[in-house]
Amino acid sequence: MLRVKILASSLPLILVGFVAGGELLPGTQPCISVGNTSLQMATAPWQHQLHVSFTDDPTSATVRVQLVERADIADFVVVDDMSTLDADSCTAPQDTRFISIAAHTSPSEPIIYLSKDDGADYRIFVQSRTFTAREAAALIVSAKRSSPTQTTASL
Repeated sequence: MLRVKILASSLPLILVGFVAGGELLPGTQPCISVGNTSLQMATAPWQHQLHVSFTDDPTSATVRVQLVERADIADFVVVDDMSTLDADSCTAPQDTRFISIAAHTSPSEPIIYLSKDDGADYRIFVQSRTFTAREAAALIVSAKRSSPTQTTASL
């Protein structure tokens, strides 16, 4: 009888986790390796350690990211229609820091203006079925803030 009560009391917590955006078995998430650390989009509200936000006003942005039409002119390229993916680029023993896109951030966190206009701090090319240009911009801005070293991406 005690087992049934424990099971019955844990089901609402599991449902709350799903409603809040968490997963029981996490799927493959976009990831960027920066040195010995990896940055990954958060899947649950309690995971995020870094925040970014987006604005439609270029004057209020702290970082400008340009969407480009060609991969050869981009600073960061995301293409996920390849036959093989480098699944080990963001796995243990690296530390993982989670990124979330917030409605508003503190003044010390980046506010991104994403557009196709020239004069941006970073240029990205995104051709993906698994994540958006906003997520790619959030990852590259967070990676560049964490370390000025070379970054690699993986899905």
